Amino acid sequence: MNILVVGGTGLVGAHAALHLKALGHRVTVMSRIKPSADSPVAGFPHIKGSYLCSPDESDYVNHKKLAQFDWMLFAAGSDVRHKPEGVSDKHFYHQANTIAIPSFMSRARDAGIKRVVNIGSFYPQVEPDLIKTSAYVRSRHESDVALRALNSQEFFVCSLNAPFILGYVPGLEVPHLQAWSLYAAGRIPDVLMVAPDGGVNHISTQSLSEAIVGAFENGKGGHGYLVGDENLSWKDYIAYYQRAAGNELELSVSPDEHPMFPDDMLIAGRNSFIRYEPENGELNYSTNVIGEAILEIVDGYLG
Repeated sequence: MNILVVGGTGLVGAHAALHLKALGHRVTVMSRIKPSADSPVAGFPHIKGSYLCSPDESDYVNHKKLAQFDWMLFAAGSDVRHKPEGVSDKHFYHQANTIAIPSFMSRARDAGIKRVVNIGSFYPQVEPDLIKTSAYVRSRHESDVALRALNSQEFFVCSLNAPFILGYVPGLEVPHLQAWSLYAAGRIPDVLMVAPDGGVNHISTQSLSEAIVGAFENGKGGHGYLVGDENLSWKDYIAYYQRAAGNELELSVSPDEHPMFPDDMLIAGRNSFIRYEPENGELNYSTNVIGEAILEIVDGYLG
């Protein structure tokens, strides 16, 4: 198939693009900035543009560009990393997620794309109370409901609502994963070696890419899949990195804000532990592979 990966230069999009290409698909990546020469997707066909842009903006992706593709992976929703300073959460997330994502999906449908897999967030399904209190979670919920409502016999769309995602793609720098590798190896001496309380579910990019293929080939149209792998306390999560780095130390657990796990990253709140049983079934993705993924991360960043 001829597949467009929107957000194809990020961790999820780049890994999925490489995985889909390895399976024999033709893959084009779309991003606002062209991949650098050392990017793992540097040799892929590229479309410069943003799903956020309106028709009068220079990097608007028009009907003709979208019409050439059979399938589309959307891995480009907006979160705290993308929010400009001075803009309220409510305004930014409403425009960037609630409005822009379903609008872009409608354009893909009208251009003739037949199948879309969207990478969404797990928060609306596992912590529904956050829909009322968090502008980000509300926007991810509203965009997910709206885009899945577009599903029809002629236009397949489903969501993979993922937890914290980790993985290593050679040539792609992911600063927070590199920082956790350095921290676990004891190479950030100014930060006390202690674990925050709480935890969350995690999924590897390998598992998520497999789930993407499963969704394209066997998924249920209009469904929002709650995907994931291991439920880990933050102490156990750091311990995976420590073992991989050869720096196993017994950690105490602190309820205080941790510089490696800032409060704005923990949307469900400091000290919370989000556990759940992920969906798999027809998606047929690998599980119990977080330790293996972290070994790759640490080896990739620390050698």
